[in-house]
Amino acid sequence: MSARQLVGRRGEQAAERELQRHGLRVMHRNYRVRGGEVDLIARDGDTLVFVEVRVRSHAAWGGAAASVDATKRARVVLAARHFLCAGGAAWAAAPCRFDVVAIDGGRLCWIRDAFDAGM
Repeated sequence: MSARQLVGRRGEQAAERELQRHGLRVMHRNYRVRGGEVDLIARDGDTLVFVEVRVRSHAAWGGAAASVDATKRARVVLAARHFLCAGGAAWAAAPCRFDVVAIDGGRLCWIRDAFDAGM
């Protein structure tokens, strides 16, 4: 595992702990499909939460949250749609939201409902 991957993995672990601290239950980590990925998929009550985790060593150039651009959002939405389709009737009527956990220089910021599937 490269140093960059290790930083990302630690960021995802920190994000998971934060979500769990607020009562969310993480169901999947690094859900990948061709053309997309969701870092964490969690449940917040009846709501499915698709979480993108971004880590930056500092907030220069807009920081971690700003790095979730239209291309990245499209990839997360693609993977989320695949997850929902693969889940069949179990997830067909479930409300969903897209969150971002941005970590800049060790400071974690959880942005609920950061974007929607229409982007």
